[in-house]
Amino acid sequence: MKKTLAVLLATALAATSLVGCGGSSTTATTAAAPETTAAAAQAETKAPEETQAQEAGAEAGSMDSLIEAAKAEGELTVYGSCEEEYLAAACKNFEQLYGIKVQYQRLSTSEVYTKIKEESGNPSGDVWFGGTTDPYNEAVKDGLLEAYDAQNAVNLIGDEYKDPTNCWYGIYKGILGFMVNNEELTRLGIEAPKSWDDLAKEEYKGLIMMSNPNTAGTAKLIINTMVQMKGHDEAMEYFKKLDANVSQYTKSGSGPSKMVGPGECVIGIGFLHDGIYQILQGYDNIGLVVPSDGTSYEIGATAIFKGAKHPNAAKLWVEYALSPDCVNLAKDNGSYQFLVLSNAEQPKEATDFGLDMNNTIDYDFEDAKANTAQYIEDFFEALGSTADSADAGRFLTE
Repeated sequence: MKKTLAVLLATALAATSLVGCGGSSTTATTAAAPETTAAAAQAETKAPEETQAQEAGAEAGSMDSLIEAAKAEGELTVYGSCEEEYLAAACKNFEQLYGIKVQYQRLSTSEVYTKIKEESGNPSGDVWFGGTTDPYNEAVKDGLLEAYDAQNAVNLIGDEYKDPTNCWYGIYKGILGFMVNNEELTRLGIEAPKSWDDLAKEEYKGLIMMSNPNTAGTAKLIINTMVQMKGHDEAMEYFKKLDANVSQYTKSGSGPSKMVGPGECVIGIGFLHDGIYQILQGYDNIGLVVPSDGTSYEIGATAIFKGAKHPNAAKLWVEYALSPDCVNLAKDNGSYQFLVLSNAEQPKEATDFGLDMNNTIDYDFEDAKANTAQYIEDFFEALGSTADSADAGRFLTE
């Protein structure tokens, strides 16, 4: 079929098995003897260059000790909420770098949150990798993540890309928007939506897909975004109208992006980097829309589960995730998010598509942390019988 490329500006739990890559405790410290007066005086007279060199040496020594402790534990279990191709590559590379056996499982962010909440401090996994931070913040609120002062966090481009209590660290960000099938829009004789309000127009009835907030952090972000942009009550009224146009709520946040190119849906709501992946797979009939009335962005994160069985390997994972050794693998494995590390190599694909990261709201992460669970309840209450009846089959959990 003729394809045209247009870029428009404007968690129920999965029962999948762990996959091996080959197919809170804090690190113990040794107390130092009290410093003598002479030693203290000598320290005060050190040249800045000497002090910096010693600090660098101390950091290197600390990292060497962490690596050895992690190797002694010998294994790590990763729950990943990024796309599986990137997850697999990141785990395989960690295993090759450190000789630590890695098991991984791909779960949506809300699935991971539900799982570790049910396990209540006795997690079957060690670390969380990827996926938007609203479920991470719910886990912080519930005391399910372990604080860790990561050395490599110095490479973050801003303090907003980490939890204030060091319970998670950002590794990438991605903008929320719409993906549209331009061929189908032309066939139907309708224009692409330009704004969030446009999505509620009657002409889009049955043409839209978004993700299920019970399983996908992406949907939680959409709900929080509308609440913050419109106010709570108006947002719930908006979702009633939008629901009339939604044919399916997919299990994963990237689900809608996979349906647009083949024409299984005409409009998908999600992260635009997922749309880029689909376009580069050959679906150049997909157009990307940055909502003209503003939007928000995800911060994809990594974190240690409280009570992790392999705490040192988990800490080493966080250091690894905050390094080019890990994040530079993304663009070669189907993930084109903007990276939030100063020493990382930005994916050319993201900038080539002209995505505007500036047309975003000042997202209130603290409000999301405090109220996401309530907003999800309110969302389903607003939809009413639509979510409770046979029509509930639209809300996929597998």
